[in-house]
Amino acid sequence: MKYNKLGICLALCAACCQGMSAASMLFYGGSKEIISLVPERNTGLDVVYIVYDMSAISSVKVNVTNDVSISRYSNLGGGFAEPVAFHIDGDYAVIDNPEGDMGYIVQSQGNASYFWIVDYAQHMLSLSSVHAAPAQTCDDTQILIEGDGSPIYYYSIDGRRCELTRDIEVKYDNLEWSDDSENFKQVSVTKTFPHLSASESVTPPLYCSSTFRVSGDRFLSQWGIPREVVSETVQPNGLDCHTSAVQTNIADDTEDSDASNVIKTEVTGMGGSAPVDITFKAWATDAVIHNEWQIASDEQFEYIDYRFNEQTLDYTFTDEGTYYVRYVGSNSDGSCETVGETYTIGVGSSELKIPNAFTPNGDGINDVWKVSYRSLIDFECSIFDRYGNRLYHFTDPSKGWDGKYNGKVVKPGVYFYVIEAKGADGKRYKNGGDINIINSKRYGNSTTGGGSSSGSPE
Repeated sequence: MKYNKLGICLALCAACCQGMSAASMLFYGGSKEIISLVPERNTGLDVVYIVYDMSAISSVKVNVTNDVSISRYSNLGGGFAEPVAFHIDGDYAVIDNPEGDMGYIVQSQGNASYFWIVDYAQHMLSLSSVHAAPAQTCDDTQILIEGDGSPIYYYSIDGRRCELTRDIEVKYDNLEWSDDSENFKQVSVTKTFPHLSASESVTPPLYCSSTFRVSGDRFLSQWGIPREVVSETVQPNGLDCHTSAVQTNIADDTEDSDASNVIKTEVTGMGGSAPVDITFKAWATDAVIHNEWQIASDEQFEYIDYRFNEQTLDYTFTDEGTYYVRYVGSNSDGSCETVGETYTIGVGSSELKIPNAFTPNGDGINDVWKVSYRSLIDFECSIFDRYGNRLYHFTDPSKGWDGKYNGKVVKPGVYFYVIEAKGADGKRYKNGGDINIINSKRYGNSTTGGGSSSGSPE
């Protein structure tokens, strides 16, 4: 008879881990390692043994002292245990031709030990093939596995059914978002199942073409004889996306703004003073065929104002209001879709304030005549002297007049401006008035001055 040393060692350790009696089972016969596991305490069991084939086991020994009794039970629990025949061999009680898929209760001098023996030969894993289900949903990927890997059950002392997980592995490649590379990258995925069903689902669904490799179970792997099947290439059915929105013109009075004369606009999300330029970009997984950016005036997108069939969208918001923008990707027949983050863009109402004096003396304070404005989408300004000669003209409200004509600072005095502008809210401005140049560098003294007048819409 063969003595499985490794199986005995594992059994002793398992019993010690529970802090229970030192009793353990020693298996004779068979060529495979006896696997022992420590179950949860609430089962009442000290050790669960997994034997490759009980028909190869000639006997089991249990180390005992005196006054020994041994019984076994089935799924009915220990309350229905029946005596088992055994004989004493020195310090051991010997059970000849033990039966698997049974629980054993060993009592000796008032101490009791509880074991369950699994006959793995009665639960042998077989794998024939794996392939994708013909019909898929949007939320997971269904794979069909042909074979037999039904649950392995054992029973607690009180007859409660417990499952011995097989840890059958399903390996495949998928995509996941990477902040480091700012793109979807391919990763290897391993899913573990306690037993084999005819149909298994993997979540999240398959985002790229891949093969499925099913292998196991953990007992066959530990014995060095795992089973394995590999599918043909499976096409992705899952959809996912990642989006970004970057405002490319900073039109408020922030540190990043070149237009320090813009009147601050309090908005939710992005935006501010019109025009607002934003680049929207979407990254989508392989099954996304149709790309669409949607712009709506309501957050629920019940009424979509604009649709753009592209992944990258450069858009300029020129009208006052609040806008909601999102990306929607869908598969070839439109049965599945992925929706990105909703971006809120606010465009403020127009406003124009016009100063009536400045001091181009080069001291860095009030050296340039500039209007203060918000949400002007059209702007034109001309500067005249008292004789009607146009000294300066500009169309960008963020710019201004430095008090020069033909490269030289003009004399102090009164000059005139004419402004025509249009706001994002539809307001039109036509304004004219005086500009007082005080204390120019060429004709300078210490006097300073300033002030402003508000532009009035028509």
